Parts: sequence; structure tokens; C-alpha cells
Amino acid sequence: MREFEPRVFFAFKGEADPIISDLLVNNDPVWNALNNLKDAVRGHIKPNVPDFIKPFVPTQAPVVILPNGWLTDGYELNIGAKGKIEIFVDGELIEEASFIAAGVTFADRDIEIRRGVVIESGAFVKGPTIVAERTEVRQGAYIRGDCYFGRGCVVGHTTEVKHSIFLDGAKAGHFAYIGDSILGNCVNLGAGTKLANLRLDGKNIVLKCGEDRIETNRRKLGAILGDSVQTGCNSVTNPGTILGMNSMVAPNATVLPGVYPEKTVIMGCL
Repeated sequence: MREFEPRVFFAFKGEADPIISDLLVNNDPVWNALNNLKDAVRGHIKPNVPDFIKPFVPTQAPVVILPNGWLTDGYELNIGAKGKIEIFVDGELIEEASFIAAGVTFADRDIEIRRGVVIESGAFVKGPTIVAERTEVRQGAYIRGDCYFGRGCVVGHTTEVKHSIFLDGAKAGHFAYIGDSILGNCVNLGAGTKLANLRLDGKNIVLKCGEDRIETNRRKLGAILGDSVQTGCNSVTNPGTILGMNSMVAPNATVLPGVYPEKTVIMGCL
């Protein structure tokens, strides 16, 4: 099973978040990261949603989260280059500040929002969820819990994410569904990409690798996308799809279940 070790699909960076070593165990099949996800998130999470934010009640006013607390006033908001939100306190730019817009709904407080995060109006977030540094959760995003988002990620407009892992720089910017899946470093999903996670017959996911059939012992398994994979608009991956690093899926393509080597280019239904 060495060909399914996480290092085959993802670069292990020296400055990686400590949770990564609990998720991606070197000698385990890469899909075991999803088996580890629930316990890993619970073991590392440091919830910091302010107490005055009530579950299932949209925030009534913007909130700024600082490393040592939070603010509802006494700050200046500036829209910088490319729409980046900047927070100033007493005229000083606070790069560590995170911003929660009015109209964000949290299902509970088992959520960690790290430094430089922006959560836009209309997003709905369930815990346990970790949102790491400089990640954007855009308007209308639906995060359903048991999720880890690394640094510099994007959870886009009307994108739904359930029980999934985004490594650093992974982006699902528009109208995506990501269920029981792993997005590697710098993966980019085109608008409307769907990573389906459940067979129509409800049976366990069996991976097809050449002539071999590998039992994952998972009823739900979406896609595992290696570092720098790109998908085109309105593409769909079937449950149990594993794409090697630097692969590409064309717009409107449907990818059948299976294991695909790095630099695969999928132009249509395979």
C-alpha cells in the first residue's frame, strides 16, 4: 500500500500545522485521514467564538477577533487591494485580526477562528471546525462540521463542505460540494465542481487501481485530490476518486471512480 501513503499525494511542509501529523499518518492509506479527522479536530481545536454570539442566531453586528479577545467597536475597517479586509485599531494595522461580518450564523461554539480569517455575511458554520490563518469563508458558504481548513484557503459562495480537509491554499471558490474529501495544497476547484461521496446503492467504496480492487471500509468517500490538482467548471468526481498531484479535470467532465497517477488530464467521461 506504499503507493497510497499521504506523501505520494501531498507535500509535508516543515512549518505544517501540528494537526497534520495526526491526520496524515505516513504509513497509512491516504483515505485514513478521514477516519482520523473527527478525533484530530477535537484534539487540537481551541474554540474562540465570543460567548455573546448565540447558536443559530445570525450575528447582529460585525465582530473583530483579536489574539487576546474581541471587539465590536473601537476599530476601523478598510477594504484594501483585491477586496482584502484590513482592521486598524488606534491607527495601527492589526494583521492578526479576524473579521466576522454581520449575518454570520454559528450552530455552536466548537469552532476555532485563527488569525487573519474573514467570514462573510450569510455563511453558516457548524462545529467542530478549525479555520486556519488567512482563510476566507465567503457569503452563503455552508460548513457542516468535522472540517479542517488550512492556511490561505477559500470556502466560496454557496459552497457546501462536510467532513473534509483543505490543506494550505486549497480553494473552492464558487458553487461547490465537497463531502468526505481531501483537497491537497494549492488545489483549485472550478465553479460548480461536485465531489460526490455516496454510491447510489449505498455500498462501501471500493477503489479501482488497475486490476486491483481495494476495500476502503468507508461508506462515504468523495475525492482525494493531490497537491495542485485543478478542476474545471461543472466537473464531477464520482465517489472514490483519487487524483495524483498536478492533475487536471476539464470543464463539464465526469470522472469515474479510481486511482489516477500524477499529471493525469481528464478531458471527458473516463
